[in-house]
Amino acid sequence: MIIAPNMFAHEMPVPGPARDLAETIAASLPMLRTDRLLLRAPRLEDFALYAELLSGARGAGFGGPLTREAAWDDWMRMVGLWLMRGHGVWTAETRASDLDPALPAGQIAGFVLIGFEPGDEEPELGWILASDFEGRGLAQEAAQALLDYVHDTLHFTSLVSYIDPDNARSRDLARRLGARFDGMLDGSEIWRHLPPRQPERGTGDAR
Repeated sequence: MIIAPNMFAHEMPVPGPARDLAETIAASLPMLRTDRLLLRAPRLEDFALYAELLSGARGAGFGGPLTREAAWDDWMRMVGLWLMRGHGVWTAETRASDLDPALPAGQIAGFVLIGFEPGDEEPELGWILASDFEGRGLAQEAAQALLDYVHDTLHFTSLVSYIDPDNARSRDLARRLGARFDGMLDGSEIWRHLPPRQPERGTGDAR
């Protein structure tokens, strides 16, 4: 693990039974694979990038920019959702792919989540990537994997993305994912992801 100069003791894993239990819990969370990404359970060492992203300009869409302490509280809420609601934040880690040979493998590209924070009226699909990994279609690839998982496994009837009106990039991504604008909530645009339409049966179909 790389220790950043501004890391605090509570951000550092300590070997022992507690760490072993944490790894056992993490191993039970769903792991999703796409052509270029591994969406895996969050690890303590992933927080350094999360804090960096939420303390900068990209944090505006997550209620920021946040201090490191506030980013930690947000991170703990997202991670804790797994125990309370059965969904939460995934770390998006790059994997080797012939589709994108220039993409370095084993790097943390960012995070995707199915959240449900105070003020949310329903589960939210969210994403945030480090600037080095933007412009490759990775956010769409990860978000689509979560949409497929939600529809195929969790069977949610509805899922939304809350998007800052000034975030044109995320709005365009929501459109590419097939979401529809569905009003405003506390200054954020609501983009609704509907389940795939099931083929209709003809009147002469066998039942």
